[in-house]
Amino acid sequence: MADSDESNFECVVIGGGICGVSCIETISILSPLCKTLLISGSPLVKVATGVRQLTKTLEEFDVEERAFDWVESRNANIRVVSGQVTTVDSEKHVVHLADGRIFSYKMLCVCSGGKPKVIAENNPFVLAIRDTETVQEFVRKLADAKRIAIIGNGGIATEMVWELEGVDAVWVIKDSSISAAFVDAGAAEFFLDSWKNRKDKHPATCVQLKRIKYTNNDAAKITPFGSALGPDWATGLLMKGKSDHSSDFPIQLELNCEVKRILTPKEYAAVFGTPTESWPVYVELTNGKHFGCDFIVSATGVTPNVDFLQKTLPAGAFAVDGGVTVDDCMESMVKDIFVAGDACTAGWPFSPHWFQMRLWTQARQMGAYAAKCMLAKLNQEPITMDFTFELFAHATKFFGFKVILLSLFNGQRLGSDYEVLLRMTKGVEFIKLILKDGAVQGAVLIGETDLEETFENLILNGTDVSAYGEDLLNPDIDIDDYFD
Repeated sequence: MADSDESNFECVVIGGGICGVSCIETISILSPLCKTLLISGSPLVKVATGVRQLTKTLEEFDVEERAFDWVESRNANIRVVSGQVTTVDSEKHVVHLADGRIFSYKMLCVCSGGKPKVIAENNPFVLAIRDTETVQEFVRKLADAKRIAIIGNGGIATEMVWELEGVDAVWVIKDSSISAAFVDAGAAEFFLDSWKNRKDKHPATCVQLKRIKYTNNDAAKITPFGSALGPDWATGLLMKGKSDHSSDFPIQLELNCEVKRILTPKEYAAVFGTPTESWPVYVELTNGKHFGCDFIVSATGVTPNVDFLQKTLPAGAFAVDGGVTVDDCMESMVKDIFVAGDACTAGWPFSPHWFQMRLWTQARQMGAYAAKCMLAKLNQEPITMDFTFELFAHATKFFGFKVILLSLFNGQRLGSDYEVLLRMTKGVEFIKLILKDGAVQGAVLIGETDLEETFENLILNGTDVSAYGEDLLNPDIDIDDYFD
């Protein structure tokens, strides 16, 4: 079958998520005659739409699910098939699918994303949230639930708790503050305060707090199947249970702990005695607390989904985190096999203001850059690294607020000797700047601050801002005037 024209391709891309679709679309734009195949594990693919360029490195976009024929109709050189890849033969340059189909390639890009870390495999009361299908199952289960447990502190858990209605929830977090993968304890407190008082969002009632300046003495710690959900996955979904609680804040936070074990009603009774209220499943935490609930949401992150490459790549091709190590052209140790997005681990020397974090923004960027690298190799042309890898930039939304993360936003790689400038207006905005050696090294912008382009330029240019002191965040001064 691999010898037929229908199964021979110049470029083959594995993965129908944001990364894979970004890859094939870039190939189609740059080389409309390049015969390309996309292999998707799902009958639908994720397509980025409404892309909005906010700054040089920062963009927002929506994600929509589209059928294969929509993708093929827009890209005459692309064919899309649904199937599960079982093995890749790097010597023969062929990809084997579970149903027996074989496709040959000149260049292969693996954009297979990540697979969820599940706290209890095969437990019918534990649901891992990763893709559209699991979200639909979650909404269905939630409709009959009075109490749930949410395990995890990443983007999915953070977005989920904001959208919940009519259900009590216990949010179990291993960190000392919410959303720790993205923001520090100060921003987390801003979110919590705004969240608890979200019925009163009028700026006129908000009081601006005094700006704070301090030096951090502890190095920041960043906790860096189907296609990933992408941005705004919760928007428009009715996440409503059937609890008749009267509390305005029905979320119970359990910080600095993890799940010790999950118990059936019989097991729970044997350990703790007959409960006052019967629940389908029970959770015991490492802090000694225990409770019952209708079901458990496992949102504890993902690991690279590259098991099918175990026999293709040598052991040295995989990084400690399980991803495939790639060079600055997104190519693995095995020639003509490129890897991008959550499936890869960046193995090149990073620029001073960039680092890898498995987010949909980087998946889209890596997919597009991998396409350029594949075409450059096909055509024996030189390639230079994309400017997007000069500065870490991510735009998202938490608790109803626009969130912008720039560069070393939590002091990553800066050790313990750096300075922080803060400005906060309760319920309106939270701004944090990281400064070292007189220059801005990172920023967290929460709310409609309109400062992302200014601080991006200051970071990229390495501008010495030491002379301006706290005026950098003085709300009465338009700092754009300083740097025109």
